[in-house]
Amino acid sequence: MPVRRWAPLVPLLAVVALLAVPPPHGSSGTGTVADAASAVLVAFCAVRLVRDRARPLSRTAAVVLGLPVLGVCTAAVTSHDPAASLPGVARYLQVFVLVPAAVVLLVRDRRDFAVVTWAMIGLALAQGAVGVTQYVTGTGASYMGEDVRAVGTFGPTDVMGMATVVAYGIVAAAGIALGSPGEAGRRAGAWALVCGGLLLVPLVVSFSRGAWIATVAACGLLSALCGVRRAVRVGLAAGALGVVLVAGLGVGSQMVQERVASISQVTATPDRSVTDRYTMWAAAAGMWRAEPLTGVGLKGFPHYRDSHASLALSSGSDTAGAGRGFQRQPLLSPHNMYLLVLGEQGLLGLLTIAGSWLALLACGVRRLADARRTGAVPACGLVAVGLLVWQLVDFAYADIGGPATVLTALVLGLAAWWAFAPEAVGASGAVSPPGAVGGGGSLALGPVLTPVGTGGAPPGSTLTRRGVPQRGRPSTAPYAGGDGGAGAWAPEVGAPNG
Repeated sequence: MPVRRWAPLVPLLAVVALLAVPPPHGSSGTGTVADAASAVLVAFCAVRLVRDRARPLSRTAAVVLGLPVLGVCTAAVTSHDPAASLPGVARYLQVFVLVPAAVVLLVRDRRDFAVVTWAMIGLALAQGAVGVTQYVTGTGASYMGEDVRAVGTFGPTDVMGMATVVAYGIVAAAGIALGSPGEAGRRAGAWALVCGGLLLVPLVVSFSRGAWIATVAACGLLSALCGVRRAVRVGLAAGALGVVLVAGLGVGSQMVQERVASISQVTATPDRSVTDRYTMWAAAAGMWRAEPLTGVGLKGFPHYRDSHASLALSSGSDTAGAGRGFQRQPLLSPHNMYLLVLGEQGLLGLLTIAGSWLALLACGVRRLADARRTGAVPACGLVAVGLLVWQLVDFAYADIGGPATVLTALVLGLAAWWAFAPEAVGASGAVSPPGAVGGGGSLALGPVLTPVGTGGAPPGSTLTRRGVPQRGRPSTAPYAGGDGGAGAWAPEVGAPNG
């Protein structure tokens, strides 16, 4: 395969790989090397669009992905301090608009989707290995007086970072395992099951209740989409594995059992973290009631927090361990993305941002339903929908912030790619690990658009470029592949996956 075939994926894979680099000490979660790589990713995509003179996005994709711009910019303009809101504008546009759009444009087919998906699983395995080592050796973040909380390379100030990455890996592996048909698919599914099983351990010792709940919800939905019988079998297997991990092998032991029990006790006997969370939720709701349409402005929650919070709110959370000394971490967000948007951007911001997410989910689920009626459920669709569902559930317990936020942008991009990709590109198939080509293996997620060379096409033939008919000339769009990327894609479905 020519080098140019994989060149568009290099910026994407660089963002994933650089998330393994520990953030600098004192970092607030932005300005990391992964964030810099995401800026390069967007610039690279823009240059390719200008050079190839390609239509950037379909009308529907442009509207759905561009919808958050309205709420974000309106909140910034109407805030009490527009200059202080500018960093928030850049962050929101990076995570919810620019990077997802770049992913949609650079991921040309399900082969590219497979490469990015397995790269995310690889990152999750690396971070999970670091996290398990921290738990075993007692070098993790402080939790209940012991340095046993697995945080990976993200440090004690971002305890959700490793849990998020690992959970992404589990959901992606579940989607591959449930949606990979055929012999090649079974091999890919077997590898995915192994990876998912390994990643359960670091997820457990991350002690992140929000990540646990979101992972169970996403994997449960994927199982249900693949049929009731399979859902029951997978649920029983997952339950048995959980019993083995917690009770049989002693992973987390008493600490995990207490953490799981605390999920159902948050209203009866809440701990300090839960009390602070509820208090900040009430403060965010108070900000919305004060400015119902446009909110108090981006980055305004810390400034207006104390005027809307009760005396139950503590001054901050204690962090230590994982190579860092004791530090008092200020509470700068309500740890609920929906309430953060509602408080800072008002009803307009919530409708535009959450509306964009719900549109992605609706389009993705509709395509899955259509695919199921015609045959096997495609793995790429399960992965995309599963990751999006995980994120939407987790947003009830967390918000954007920390180095792992840029990976959230990639996840939204993968979900958008599945929702808006041409029908032939998103057809069913296996998601095999990179390098599995040959011997009947498949790197792809479905039928391939077949390259027909670099010399154009017969007169009167119809070529496609992201689903847009092009008659009588080769496609020069960034989605075109072939030998060297200059050839046209013939609309032939069902080509060999080798």
